[in-house]
Amino acid sequence: MNSLITDRACVDAVERDVTHTASMMTDQNRAGAIEPGQVSTRRAYTGRVISLDLDTVRYPDGSVGELEMVRHPQLMLIKQYRYAALDFLYEIPAGRLEDGEAPEVCAARELHEETGCTAGVLEHMHTMFTTPGFTDEKIHLFLAYDLTRGEAQMEADEFISVEIVPLSQALEMVRNGRIKDAKTALGIMYAAGFRV
Repeated sequence: MNSLITDRACVDAVERDVTHTASMMTDQNRAGAIEPGQVSTRRAYTGRVISLDLDTVRYPDGSVGELEMVRHPQLMLIKQYRYAALDFLYEIPAGRLEDGEAPEVCAARELHEETGCTAGVLEHMHTMFTTPGFTDEKIHLFLAYDLTRGEAQMEADEFISVEIVPLSQALEMVRNGRIKDAKTALGIMYAAGFRV
C-alpha cells in the first residue's frame, strides 16, 4: 500500500497600505473587466510553523496595494466511507501498488485519482509496517507540494469528498479521535514533527 499526505497554503491577510491608482471606477471596471488578484509576491520569512510573504494585489476597483500574507501549512484529507468501520473516515489519499510499480509512481497516481491533484514535488517521508505480527504489508508515506487541481477519477465503489484543513486542526483531529485511520495519524504527526 502507498499513502500520500499533501501540503497546501492557507492565507491570513493583514492590510499594510493601499495605493489607489484610480480615484473613481469606470463603467468598464464595474462590468468586471479588471481581474482582481495577485500582481507579485516576495517571500520575507520562512519558518517551521508559518511563512510570511509580501504580496502586491489588485483589488476589484483596479487599485493596487500590498498585503502581508501569513501562510500556514494545510493538509488535504479525504473523507471516505469504509464498510469495515461502518463509518466515514478521514484519511490521506492511498492505494495499492500495482505489480512492479514504484511507490512514488503509485503515490502520484492515487493522489490524482482520488483528489484530481497533480504534485509538482513528491517527497518520501517514511516507510512503515502496518501489523508486523501477521503481515508483511508496508506503507510508504509521501508529502506532496505545489499541487495543481484537476478532475478526480474515483472508482465506482469509492465515495470520497476532499477536505482542506490547517495542520493544527488535523493534529487536533488525531488527538481527539476524529482521525481514526492509523496511516493518516502517523502521516500527519510525522509531517508536523519532521517536515513542515
